[in-house]
Amino acid sequence: MGGVSIPVVVLAGFLGAGKTTVLNHLLRSAADVRLGVVVNDFGAVGVDAMLVSGWADSTVSLENGCLCCSTEDGTVDELLTRLTARRGPDALDAVVVEASGVAEPAAMVRQVLTSTVPGVRYGGLVVVVDGVEFETVRRRHRQLDDHVAMADVVILSKTDLLEEAAVARVTARCRELNGWAPLVPAANGSLDPRLLFEAGPPRTRQLALGEAVPDEAAHLHSFYDAVEFRSPDPLDPRRFTAFLDARPSGVFRVKGPVRFAGADERYLLQTVGAAVRFTRGPWPRGAPRATELVLVGAGLDAPALLADLRACVQTAGEPVDEWAMMAVLRSTEGV
Repeated sequence: MGGVSIPVVVLAGFLGAGKTTVLNHLLRSAADVRLGVVVNDFGAVGVDAMLVSGWADSTVSLENGCLCCSTEDGTVDELLTRLTARRGPDALDAVVVEASGVAEPAAMVRQVLTSTVPGVRYGGLVVVVDGVEFETVRRRHRQLDDHVAMADVVILSKTDLLEEAAVARVTARCRELNGWAPLVPAANGSLDPRLLFEAGPPRTRQLALGEAVPDEAAHLHSFYDAVEFRSPDPLDPRRFTAFLDARPSGVFRVKGPVRFAGADERYLLQTVGAAVRFTRGPWPRGAPRATELVLVGAGLDAPALLADLRACVQTAGEPVDEWAMMAVLRSTEGV
């Protein structure tokens, strides 16, 4: 794993919101990514049977190298230990913890944040919201407002069943509850895995009898934008953390190595929604000591983002503020 920890993403939403559809879509479309999935129980989750190749105790082996574990008591440490014990080519790249429809997301998040399993990190809370039954669910479950408010990413499911005006109303209400988190429409549960973790190109799902059908995820890239930024000169840590705090909600993810002024080590940045995490370590032998970032999102103003990032570059002769790194260190692993 090269010293980089495995992100653990919590996927939450009330019964019927579409979590299972989103989860199955991630499993089908995340090519070149080995996912570990922790669910409350297999019966409730209904992981796509076409993806399941065998059962072993409480672990399901999936056809694309992913694993699925179940837990009935809500604890995740034992399962995270089992999932992250794999090494070499079988090592997992990310873990998704699927909370049951009656689970409290905050409790699941606390378990991940307080986990003592080495080599894992909290990768954010993703809340799936039923676009069709949004107001009905809010009346029945007042906690929905709290769930949306604490989310790092909000997924609006079933938008393919709604008129444009209805999507706009649900989006506006979610934005009132959470003024920062990206709001991502997911027609038919289609979610680009690149929003949550590293992923290769979309894959083709194989049916049970070998018939190949194109996955709708193959066209998802048209909805998302990517902006690349590179600077051989170091960034001012205070200005860069201010940029991260103020980045537009359309920026779903920011990832890549960062070179900071006054720091000899490399800081590998990963953001999911509002969650920001740096991993500190030495620069790989032969790697250029440069900031190389990719910003993924929707409706991005590339010129404005690049201008803001260029403004973070430390100018020649500018004094280094030794306290400026404190904001970075607060979000850095191993400090």
